[in-house]
Amino acid sequence: MSLRDTLARLLGRTDDDGALRPTVDGPTALQLVRDGASLLDVRERSEWNAGHAPQAVHVPLASVADAPRRLRKDAPVVVMCASGMRSRTAATQLRGLGLQATSLSGGIGAWQAAGGAVRR
Repeated sequence: MSLRDTLARLLGRTDDDGALRPTVDGPTALQLVRDGASLLDVRERSEWNAGHAPQAVHVPLASVADAPRRLRKDAPVVVMCASGMRSRTAATQLRGLGLQATSLSGGIGAWQAAGGAVRR
């Protein structure tokens, strides 16, 4: 595999269309955020209060239609929840609103396992 292919895989991009994949793993999500992507946490307030990524924007899933007002328009969005279920729903909704959005498969646990910080 070439360096270009490796980087494309890590960034969740394919040669087919250059689009962000619908879901990414923890290391890819962490790299996307390091490269300027926004991180959106769609868990409920009690889950957020129990621990969250310091750079994340918190918008519960029920209010995700309001999220674009709080996110950069020129950068991809990595959506996080507890396990990856709600974040898939939110990422789909955000893509429908015209944003480049991907879901973090495995949720906040995958974020932590990849070395992502969590503030409690």
